[in-house]
Amino acid sequence: MNLSANLSSLALLLAAMILLSGIEVLIPLQARGGWSRRHLLPNLALTFLTFATNLVFNIPLLLGLVWLQSKGWGLFNLTGWPPVVELAGAVLALDLAWYVTHVTMHRFAALWRFHAVHHSDPMVDVTTTIRQHPGESVIRYVFLAVFAFAFGASPAGFMIYRIWSALHGLFEHANLRLPQWLDTTITLVFSSPNMHKIHHARDRRHTDRNYTNIFSIWDRLFGTFTPSSHGRDIVYGLDGLDGADQQTTLGLLALPFRDRSGEVAAPLPSARP
Repeated sequence: MNLSANLSSLALLLAAMILLSGIEVLIPLQARGGWSRRHLLPNLALTFLTFATNLVFNIPLLLGLVWLQSKGWGLFNLTGWPPVVELAGAVLALDLAWYVTHVTMHRFAALWRFHAVHHSDPMVDVTTTIRQHPGESVIRYVFLAVFAFAFGASPAGFMIYRIWSALHGLFEHANLRLPQWLDTTITLVFSSPNMHKIHHARDRRHTDRNYTNIFSIWDRLFGTFTPSSHGRDIVYGLDGLDGADQQTTLGLLALPFRDRSGEVAAPLPSARP
């Protein structure tokens, strides 16, 4: 994936965001209120910072996968499986990598400080998807590289996963009111909007649930699945992080390095209940 392909992928994501934003207006899960307006600018600012970070990391990671493939290193490069099987295996392996990364960010306070930027959004919609601190981007890529290199994921498999995971992330964060039967049916295989909204609950009993990015199998397999029927009336955000100064772009960038009173201090508490 060269720079042109990366830019094309970003254009696709922006187009998907615009499309889903329009659908959110037509069939919102929760009524649009003050936070829908106030979070827009910082969310978009962090989104474009994340896009820039992705451009920096995607190309060297892909070059590393090309080099591994040329050496025949990594699990999939040693198996000789058909290309379609390797592609499917790469997508599953990288989705598992995200599940492991996500759980780890909730379990360790030093990592949670960065991930809390994403969880602190008091209104979850499509713009929340890539509301991500640059520090979290680095954490994600470290885990992603470890899994991708160990499995010997093909460059094509990596590209497919990155685009699919980003598009699915937009879908599961979108403020969409789907029929419950449809939302529940989606969760038989994939993460759904209501399923993921549970993960954004202000109530910490629910924050450590439904971590998955694409496939719901990981939450089911590791015992972190909560049915999507519980996700229709969620109160979003994190207690103590609703202040106007905290919900600005600069406030969110400073959040990992400050305590809840705004001073540099010890790590934020873990999100575990």
